[in-house]
Amino acid sequence: MSWASLEDIFLSTSLASYLDKKLLVLLRDGRKLLGILRSFDQFANAVLEGACERVIVGDLYCDIPLGLYVIRGENVVLIGELDLEREELPPHMTRVSAADIRRAQKAERDATDLKGSMRKRMEFLDLD
Repeated sequence: MSWASLEDIFLSTSLASYLDKKLLVLLRDGRKLLGILRSFDQFANAVLEGACERVIVGDLYCDIPLGLYVIRGENVVLIGELDLEREELPPHMTRVSAADIRRAQKAERDATDLKGSMRKRMEFLDLD
């Protein structure tokens, strides 16, 4: 049995090139996590240090601190490195508190639910 060299490890998986770098991880449920990749395995399970969840509602956003965070690989949709030299968000975005972003999420969810219920009530008008 032969052991893989360090070069083989870097060529065999693209996650190795992201170690100790700040990443954005998009999860299957739509959450966006930011943090420094400290470890991963063959199933894409990952450990983020200094992780936070970025919640965006319209032009509002909030980074909710999570600390050391373990992500199950099957929940990962996308992983990308963040450019530390560039601004992460457009200038029109406004940072708000966690309580404010939760209220904004609830208002957005309520508006979506109302739109869905109105659509159901208006189905009888479908003239196709």
